[in-house]
Amino acid sequence: MAHILHVDASPRAERSISRALSNEFIAAWHTAHPEDVLTYRDLGHHPVPHVTETWVAAAFSPPETHTPELTEAIQTSDVLVDELFAADRYVFGVPMYNLSVPSTFKAYIDQIVRIGRTFAVEPTGYKGLIEGKKALIITAQGGTFRLGSETGGYNFHEPYLRAILGFIGVTDVSFIYADGLNLGDETREKSLESAHAAIQTAIATW
Repeated sequence: MAHILHVDASPRAERSISRALSNEFIAAWHTAHPEDVLTYRDLGHHPVPHVTETWVAAAFSPPETHTPELTEAIQTSDVLVDELFAADRYVFGVPMYNLSVPSTFKAYIDQIVRIGRTFAVEPTGYKGLIEGKKALIITAQGGTFRLGSETGGYNFHEPYLRAILGFIGVTDVSFIYADGLNLGDETREKSLESAHAAIQTAIATW
């Protein structure tokens, strides 16, 4: 039995492609693995707070020294980090916004990347503290910015997510793309067909 953490970042509801595809994956996964546990977080509709000065003070001081104000400031981060450690695998529905991730997901990243909790600084350098996890990122793009393509240099989405997840120790990261969604009906349909097929492959192999 595995524990899956499913996170959506799109502010859209039924119009969201990344949300629809991540839900498609989860539904198919649950059918194949009905015993697995699921935790769901909807950042698009219920965003987490941005980092504040009080949050920084709490993150960089021992918990036993925290005032009630510091404890409250870091509470959401503690919950989110605990979710990461509790889960075995992550499914992130993260559309591309302006060549990178939505601000809702960046706020989430800032809450979970914490010294002493998800990474450490050692004499040899940085060390991620989350080990043995897998992440699947399902992304939707209006254009086509796949790495290695002519426009791949504009893609700060996949490289950033691979880097920041790797920084905290999650190095087994896979991507499913639904791209070219605004480039005409034919391109859109072919891309969605490819994404649906990739989801079925991931269910069998992930």
